[in-house]
Amino acid sequence: MRTATLGPGQRAEALAGMAERELDLLVVGGGVVGAGTALDAVTRGLTTGLIEARDWASGTSSRSSKLIHGGLRYLEMLDFALVREALKERGLLLERLAPHLVKPVPFLYPLRHKGWERLYAGSGVALYDAMSMARGHGRGLPVHRHLSRRHALRVAPALRKDALVGALQYYDAQVDDARFVATLVRTAVSYGAKVANRARVTAFLREGERVVGVRVQDVEAGGEYEIHAKQVVNATGVWTDDTQAMVGERGQFHVRASKGIHLVVPKDRIHSSTGLILRTEKSVLFVIPWGRHWIVGTTDTDWDLDKAHPAASSADIDYLLEHVNSVLAVPLTRDDVQGVYAGLRPLLAGESDATSKLSREHTVAHPAPGLVVVAGGKYTTYRVMAKDAVDEAVHGLDMRVADCVTEDIPLLGAEGYLAMWNARARIAARTGLHVVRIEHLLNRYGSMADEVLDLVAADPSLGEPLQAADDYLRAEIVYAATHEGARHLDDVLTRRTRISIETFDRGTRSAREAAELMGAVLGWDKDQTEREVAHYEKRVQAERESQLQPDDLTADAARLGAPDIVPL
Repeated sequence: MRTATLGPGQRAEALAGMAERELDLLVVGGGVVGAGTALDAVTRGLTTGLIEARDWASGTSSRSSKLIHGGLRYLEMLDFALVREALKERGLLLERLAPHLVKPVPFLYPLRHKGWERLYAGSGVALYDAMSMARGHGRGLPVHRHLSRRHALRVAPALRKDALVGALQYYDAQVDDARFVATLVRTAVSYGAKVANRARVTAFLREGERVVGVRVQDVEAGGEYEIHAKQVVNATGVWTDDTQAMVGERGQFHVRASKGIHLVVPKDRIHSSTGLILRTEKSVLFVIPWGRHWIVGTTDTDWDLDKAHPAASSADIDYLLEHVNSVLAVPLTRDDVQGVYAGLRPLLAGESDATSKLSREHTVAHPAPGLVVVAGGKYTTYRVMAKDAVDEAVHGLDMRVADCVTEDIPLLGAEGYLAMWNARARIAARTGLHVVRIEHLLNRYGSMADEVLDLVAADPSLGEPLQAADDYLRAEIVYAATHEGARHLDDVLTRRTRISIETFDRGTRSAREAAELMGAVLGWDKDQTEREVAHYEKRVQAERESQLQPDDLTADAARLGAPDIVPL
C-alpha cells in the first residue's frame, strides 16, 4: 500500500480540509491512544481528523519505559483480565501489526530467598507464559527458564554474587514509543485521515447541550479554524481533566498524573546479556537493553505541577541509582548517566492515595452528546482503548458503521519488512552502506527504509552519519521533516531520533547540523535556524539544572526556565 507523507504542505492542507466540511469523528490528542483512535475510526470508513497541540507523542507517549508487556506485577495483584488483554496485544504487535518496531527482550529476575521464592515467582511467570500462549499470540517468544546462581552470573556478570541465590529469565517486548506513534499517525493518514500537529484546541463548539466541534489555533502560522464533527473524542491523557473543563462538563472520572523517571547509561557500564527486573519497596525497577545503552527505571510518584515538561529531581535520580546499585558489583555513578527523561502516567483516580495502586484499566465515557472521553490504560493496550472509544462514538452516529478491523491492519513498514530483513546484505551491497546501517534503518522504518535510502541515492552526503551522533544517518533528519511531521529541532532530536538521551551532550553538539538539514526542507532562514539551536540548548540547560534540584518544586521551577516552542 502507499505510504503517507507528513510534510509542511500536508499539514496545511489537512487543517484547511478539516475546517471545510463536517467530519464523522475528530480526535483531540496525538499520543498513542489518540493516534490509535484515528486509525480505528478511519479504517471503519469514517471521515476522521486528528489534532495535537504540540508534537506527536510529545507527552506521555514518548517518555515511557518503552516496554510492550503484559504487566507481570498486575498478575501479582490478581488483575488477570488486564494481563490477558495486554498479552494478546503484545503478541499481535510482535507477530502481525508492527514486527519492525516491537522486538522481544529478555529479563532476569534475581531470587533473594531459597525455596519459597522460586516456587512463588516461578508459578507467576509460568502462568504469564501460559496466558500468553493460550491467546494464540505468544508462541514467538521463548518460555521462561529457571537459572542457578552460577548460570545467572554467566548471563549477567554485572550482578553482585551476594545479590541472588538464583534467578528466573523470561521474555517481554520493547518499542521506541515515539516512533511507534509517528508510524500510527502516518498509517491513519494512508487510509484517509486528516491530521495536524501544533494545532491547539482553544474552545469546544456547542449547539445547545451538544458538542459539535472545536475551535483550533494553528500554533505555527497563527490562524484559527473551526472544525465541526458529529463526534469528538477527547484522548488527551494526563490533560483529560483540563480538556473537559473547557467543555464545561463535570467529568465522570478524574485522571491523576504519576511521574516516572528513567536514566540512560552506556551499554558497557552494566555487563549483562539480558535485561533485569528488580523488586523495590514500592514497585519494580527495570534495567532495559536499548541499543548501545541501558534504560534504568522507573519511579512512581504523584505529580501536580507542569504537565508539559515533568522534571526529574536529584532525589529521583538518587533513588534509581541507589536501587540499581544494590545488586550491581560495580555501582553506577552520576557520571555514568548519559540521559534522563521524565514522563507522566495517566491514572484513573481511585480511593487509594498511592499512585502505584491506582488503576491501569481504562475508561470510556460519553459525558455530553457529541463528546466521548477515553482515559487511563497502558501503552500496550492502546488499540483496545481506541476500539472502545470508537465503539462509544458510533452510538452517537446516525449511520451504520463497520466493526473494528485494526487487529488485522499492519502499521506502515510492517508489510515486506521480513523479506527486506532477509535481504539486508544485498541491500547493503546495492547502497554502499554497511549492513549494520541497513539493520538500523529496517528496525526504525521497516520496509519504508527504502524511502530513506532514496534520499541517500539522490544525495550521497545524506548517507553519512551525524558527526556527534553517529548512530543516525543525516538522511534520517531530512526524512523526519519531509515524511514524519517534524516541525522543530526538538521534535527530531527528542522524538524522531533519541539523540537527546543517547549522548552525553544531550544532543547539543548535533543541534546545528540537524537544524541546517531540517531548515533546507522547511524553508528556514538563518535567523530561524539560530533560534532553533538556541532554543534547544536552553531546553537542555534547563533540564540539567532541574536534575540538580532537591525536590519536585525546585526541579519544576528550573525546567520552566526554558520556553516551550519556537514559532516559525
